[in-house]
Amino acid sequence: MSDNDHDTAPAEADASDPAQSGSEMSSGARLVPRITIQAFCQNSQTAQLIEASAQDRRMSKVALTTHNGGIDAAVETYRENPTPNLIILETTLPPAEIPKALDRLAEVTDANTRVVVIGHVNDVMLYRRLIRSGVSEYLVMPTSVGALVMTIAEMFVADGATPIGRTVGFIAAKGGAGSSTIAHNVAWALAQAVKQDALILDLDLAFGTAGLNFNQDPPNGIADAVFAQEKVDDVMIDRLMSKAANHINLLTAPASLERTYDFEERDFEHIIEVCQRNVPAVILDMPHNWNRWIRYTLSTLDEIVIVAEPDLANLRNAKNLVDTIKAMRPTESDPLLVVNRAGMAKRPEISPREFASSIDCQLIGQLPFDPALFGTAANNGQMVAEVSKSAKANDTFRDIGLRVAGRIDSPAAGGGGAALPNFLKKLKLA
Repeated sequence: MSDNDHDTAPAEADASDPAQSGSEMSSGARLVPRITIQAFCQNSQTAQLIEASAQDRRMSKVALTTHNGGIDAAVETYRENPTPNLIILETTLPPAEIPKALDRLAEVTDANTRVVVIGHVNDVMLYRRLIRSGVSEYLVMPTSVGALVMTIAEMFVADGATPIGRTVGFIAAKGGAGSSTIAHNVAWALAQAVKQDALILDLDLAFGTAGLNFNQDPPNGIADAVFAQEKVDDVMIDRLMSKAANHINLLTAPASLERTYDFEERDFEHIIEVCQRNVPAVILDMPHNWNRWIRYTLSTLDEIVIVAEPDLANLRNAKNLVDTIKAMRPTESDPLLVVNRAGMAKRPEISPREFASSIDCQLIGQLPFDPALFGTAANNGQMVAEVSKSAKANDTFRDIGLRVAGRIDSPAAGGGGAALPNFLKKLKLA
């Protein structure tokens, strides 16, 4: 990668320069986090270069694949497939045509996806234009493995680099509403849909169920991290995480009553930040409780999902949560709502849309009461999709996951500012 700033053209790297070699440059460097990279190459030499970069020790966590074709091939691929964290594009187009080709790519990729362009023309005006348009870097062939890896490392691990992870907290309006089950299944569905790693933090240290739901009993977990405090770093989080499935990682709770768990307001802050630097999706399974650390942790998250059953007690609690969260996060996204166990026989219920409207919260999903399906999954330590691939709940989990990950707009599932119905006035919350 060029050492020049935006006022000069990117320099061509000397692949034979030992100072540029992967082994030299990797000395003492931090590992690139668990990201997915897809490269579209027009020349075999470039493909070999990119594939060789995967052997650099800094890239040991990275899932990297190469494809034939340049920008046009990438456009066709992402019309039907989710985009990775980073796209590397080789192009042999004339400089005047490259920005227009990238505009077509922008129409089919997520806003958070980063792009590195590898070209064959050392053109300062093109470089400036690409950087201004949002391209992360423009490299000129011939370049080296070391230069490419350094480019990637500086995007994701350099001081001040934007965290790759999006933090999403799931909290129940009432104990037993099923927020943990939904959080775990949403994490599973999201990871499978976008082929990127998700990390579940089970923050209910006394009664957490992430280990049970994934049939895991790791010796370490979130308790080891929170009690280590200042020692927590990327290496420690890597050591404490357990792999539950492809793209699914856990920091499980001890689920033990051998000690009490009284935390200070910011005790989980550093842990979440470290996780956010290393995993694309961080799902927080919040306990049904209310204290300083839960309140503060919720205030720092990218998205908050309230899980509620469609009855009066859940409505009251959800209304309190929504009002409190909006007040403490006036400039952040509003909380979202998932209604669980809808349609229970003989139970008087509030319709999900009316529930959402009453608490002025956007409804992003509703799940039916299906004790056989969910009970079987829980008893087997499996996700719903593993028990029944055809279950409609799987589509709901996927839609919720893509919504909270910022990959799709919220479905028109209800929400908003209608007049408060009589049962809400009964609670004196109007």
